[in-house]
Amino acid sequence: MKKINIIQVLITTFIFVSITSAQTLKTGTTAAQVLKFNVGPRAIGMGGAYTSVSNDILSTYWNPAGTASINSNEVFFNHTDLYLDIKHDYSAFATNLSDLGTVGLFVSVLSMDEMEVRTIEQPEGTGEFFDAGALVIGVNYSRYLTENFSIGFNFKYINESIWHMSANGFAIDIGTLYKIPILNEFRIAASISNFGTKMQLSGRDVTKTFPSGSTGRDILNVNFELDHFDLPLLFRFGVSADLIKDENSRLTAGIDAVHPNDHSEYINSGLEYSWNEIVFIRGGYNSLFETDSEKGLTLGFGLNYRLIDAIKIKLDYAFQDFGRLTNVHYFSFGITF
Repeated sequence: MKKINIIQVLITTFIFVSITSAQTLKTGTTAAQVLKFNVGPRAIGMGGAYTSVSNDILSTYWNPAGTASINSNEVFFNHTDLYLDIKHDYSAFATNLSDLGTVGLFVSVLSMDEMEVRTIEQPEGTGEFFDAGALVIGVNYSRYLTENFSIGFNFKYINESIWHMSANGFAIDIGTLYKIPILNEFRIAASISNFGTKMQLSGRDVTKTFPSGSTGRDILNVNFELDHFDLPLLFRFGVSADLIKDENSRLTAGIDAVHPNDHSEYINSGLEYSWNEIVFIRGGYNSLFETDSEKGLTLGFGLNYRLIDAIKIKLDYAFQDFGRLTNVHYFSFGITF
């Protein structure tokens, strides 16, 4: 009973914070959208219904409490060519420290090709080029408070840049995961992501030069102050269960309810079938009921190959339908040792 009361308090707190923030914002008014780019073909192949499934290094993105299930060391690399020449890379490392819990590090990088600078006076280009990008560096910590209840935290530094301007911010993620020994294993989880500071672009691109004085020969430099923008706060609540689990097969079903502060609520759902924990087939649907969503069907598969007794190689692939945008293919490489 005490464990259930802890979960109820945490979930109620998360819902209150998320709803309170959402009431003051409109769609598309948050900074650092890199924080909303889904990570990992395993999770994406399941439609993003991963909050309560989290039990590996992907938990550094989906639910920081899930890394508590890591028993050794894990390394993860993910590169994705998204739509409109946008590229996203995500790398992470986590290690189990026995009774002290699990600690991890992760880096997320958003980049794109350079574009030509164009102005009203020179619409064909000035000969200069600019680019834009984002960087997220984070630290993860999690541990089991009881045999079946874990809690985890991420602490993140965020940087966004475009040409000669940049913005910086800090955020935390908090997650919980509770396992119930029914239906082979039933899991309940909740997480709140990107609770942190506002971000404001600054730099020489917002400095303008004007003539000053009666002769107009003097120079006056004026710095324009841009608005501050909130981070994309996300509240996730998920449930999952192993519908089938025997010596050779496992079928896991999951569903997540997601409440962002800058858009409408939506549902993620997915399945994962495993044969001997070696071959995996996944399918799901992402962003169901989201307003004006371009997302939809997701599919994926994975292979876990034990190189030697102490080293396991993980290869995963996922496909996601983005409607009018280009379909996206996700690839990742992981090592457990």
